[in-house]
Amino acid sequence: MIPIIPISASAPNKQRKRQFAKGRQTDVAALQQIQELLGQASRQKDLLIEHLHKINDHFGHLPVTHLVALAQEMRLAQAEVFEVASFYHHFEIRTEEAVEDSRLRLRVCDSLSCEMAGANQLIEKLGLHFADKNLKIEPVPCIGRCEQAPAACLEQNELPFASIATVEAAMQNAIITPQLNDDRIAHLDFDNYQAQGGYQILQDCMQGKIDKESLFKLMEDSGLRGLGGAGFPAGRKWRLVAAEAAPRLMAVNIDEGEPGTFKDRTYLEKNPHQFLEGMLIAAWVVGISEIYIYLRDEYHACRQILEAELNQLRRSTLMQNQPRIHLRRGAGAYICGEESAMIESIEGKRGLPRLRPPYVAQVGLFGRPTLEHNFETLYWVTTLIQKGAQWFTSEGRNGRTGVRSFSVSGRVKKPGVHLAPAGISLTELINEFAGGMLVGHELYAYLPGGASGGILPASLAHVPLDFDTLQPYGCFIGSAAIIVLSQHDSAVMAARNTMAFFKHESCGQCTPCRAGTARALEIIEKEVWDIPLLEDLSQVMRDASICGLGQAAPNPVDCVIKYFPHELIKNQGAQT
Repeated sequence: MIPIIPISASAPNKQRKRQFAKGRQTDVAALQQIQELLGQASRQKDLLIEHLHKINDHFGHLPVTHLVALAQEMRLAQAEVFEVASFYHHFEIRTEEAVEDSRLRLRVCDSLSCEMAGANQLIEKLGLHFADKNLKIEPVPCIGRCEQAPAACLEQNELPFASIATVEAAMQNAIITPQLNDDRIAHLDFDNYQAQGGYQILQDCMQGKIDKESLFKLMEDSGLRGLGGAGFPAGRKWRLVAAEAAPRLMAVNIDEGEPGTFKDRTYLEKNPHQFLEGMLIAAWVVGISEIYIYLRDEYHACRQILEAELNQLRRSTLMQNQPRIHLRRGAGAYICGEESAMIESIEGKRGLPRLRPPYVAQVGLFGRPTLEHNFETLYWVTTLIQKGAQWFTSEGRNGRTGVRSFSVSGRVKKPGVHLAPAGISLTELINEFAGGMLVGHELYAYLPGGASGGILPASLAHVPLDFDTLQPYGCFIGSAAIIVLSQHDSAVMAARNTMAFFKHESCGQCTPCRAGTARALEIIEKEVWDIPLLEDLSQVMRDASICGLGQAAPNPVDCVIKYFPHELIKNQGAQT
């Protein structure tokens, strides 16, 4: 037996004392640059993504040394900073050894509407044209300009893409003047909005001329539903949140990343104060302490507009006793259109959807009851108060009530946002509002709710477009993003495009979505589809995915199998 020799308490400790903490060490010069970039801004944790944007905007990427310095400056773990920075598509982390790429980036959208308009061929052509020039061509998911397909963004500037000559000219301008959007969009500013009677309703509310209960009832009687896609009754949501204990917060979703959707951007570019007044009225009715507006990062011009108009509004007497308004910037993550993922992102975290219950109306932003609304829902509040609930309920067709803003793109003569009666059919929408089909094109199929809403054949173009009318056909209207296909397109092509999008945008939190979108894309990229396997995969994704992305991703594939079997038979015949 080996004897155990006790160690004397007075024995000297021979362990070497560590000179530095474990992990990456903070570079003094990088820390100084971070302090200069952040200036007097708060270092609070929920501003992490905002501060990452400052670094990314300054350097064109995120240097590792500066992420380490940011972690020290904000008193966060380095792992927390790196996991957030690596989650969002618009952030690029580079080590010191990485080769510097100083080229300007032209980001060309390759989502469905743009692919139909020849985006893939243009990406290839532009790559050859600018091969020896200071421009890098990057395919990217939807940038919210589907009516201008094929669309592109040049670095931090929105650029509707028209031709190679346009891009070349814009590139030269961008080298001289990085910001191109200051005067590009003419919108109704604060002074002109007020001159037309704007903010009078808000003042009437604050002066007691309008009582809260009447507005609760107005919203309920109108039947207005959330216009971000879920369609939850707005008046009911107001009451639910108002019944919760104070302080209550508001989160406004302007992260419309659904391919085919651009209505919020269109309204915001024209009349930002109609939205802001509706937002402040809702905040007054529900008793909101602070408001957080979450704007998608691709909408650079909209951010300039909002920042300028919010500053005008804050300087006015209208903001006395009003909630504080925070404008937060997304970073390229479609999943943040989901309400709980958006809230996580506002808190400075990765945009991972939360498990529910509890719902955000009870435990939302910073753990407080939260009124979450889509931009367009709030945009119509002042109009409803002016015209009354009866105006809204008197609109509609085919037994439906209200109006809807349809984002229409694809093979029509007049793509754009069209305000039309709820329940209108696709045939009526195209003929009466979108100018008819393009010359040489006949209606073949359509997506009634963007990438996730499914695909329907022309034979179902008579179905009313509204909440709850498309579910019997395996589809839904969502945010009313209508993408029109003709005989020159194929449903198989559309399904492949949308599934590639979902694979790219899956947050990766749950296996059914993360692995399911990748496996589904692998199967449908083949000429012959394994339909029994796809059906099993679809069911698992619907049943087990945490949020709507994974649950809705199979819709286009299921619709191809159900409504377009001739395309699959044709492919199989060609293969054999």
